[in-house]
Amino acid sequence: MAIDWRSLPSLTALRAFAATADARSFSQAARALNVTHAAVAQQVRALEDHLGRTLVQREGRGVSLTVDGEQLAEALGEGFATLQRGIEALRAGEADQPVRVTLTASFAAQWLMPRLKDFWSTHPDIGLSLHPDSRVVDLHRERMDVGIRYGTGDWPGVETAFLASARLVIVGAPSLIGDKLALTPDDMRGMDWILTRNWPEQDSYLRRLGLQPEDLSRTDVGGEELAIAAARQGLGLVVESMALILSDVADGRLRVVHESREKLPAYFIATLPGPKRAAARAFLKWLRSQS
Repeated sequence: MAIDWRSLPSLTALRAFAATADARSFSQAARALNVTHAAVAQQVRALEDHLGRTLVQREGRGVSLTVDGEQLAEALGEGFATLQRGIEALRAGEADQPVRVTLTASFAAQWLMPRLKDFWSTHPDIGLSLHPDSRVVDLHRERMDVGIRYGTGDWPGVETAFLASARLVIVGAPSLIGDKLALTPDDMRGMDWILTRNWPEQDSYLRRLGLQPEDLSRTDVGGEELAIAAARQGLGLVVESMALILSDVADGRLRVVHESREKLPAYFIATLPGPKRAAARAFLKWLRSQS
């Protein structure tokens, strides 16, 4: 969308209001901007006159925001944050730095690493810095270019794009399953399981099949990588995202015995709004081509 520069209020007024909204105080905003209290108040009043809306109300020694003020403060917060990131990137000389990617260790090992040869065959000059983490990290605070997240794709403050299905399946090694092409819940109830601790989606899936996770003959592990490794050895059935075991299934190391029909959660690409470095744009374009 083209920007109508002439219709926008002055940047000084917008800056003064954003600082006031953040601090809920003219005095604290003035200190943050290194100007006088009166200057900040005057700029905010000028902005209100320009918009024809009341944005702030005095409240004791501070101020509160009106509904219109809250709406504008949210938009300006996002805009100024994007501006700050662009300036910080230039100051830090990040143009030549590796693309920083946050993702889970299991997704990195099972999905991304087997595909990276293709990326580097066309972009041998672009470095990647992978940061495995089970947490959903703040991309701005951690200075991440890209996040690969598991969920429903509705995280606040980021732009998302579908990357890969996380459709859950139950799999086991041929040595455990034998010649059966599929297993019924009754079959599975009497078998050994390798289950990932603290994974609600896994437990919900099993309960939908009439299987109570706490009643199964189970070994609990701390992560999906360990569960997959144990499943390959025939130590038990596991619940896993199909995206993470595609190569195991294709090569016959694991066999799918039941599939969920749920479309979400899935794996999504998450990025901050605003301009991206050239290296990050190239990596994002390649990622999207893999979906």
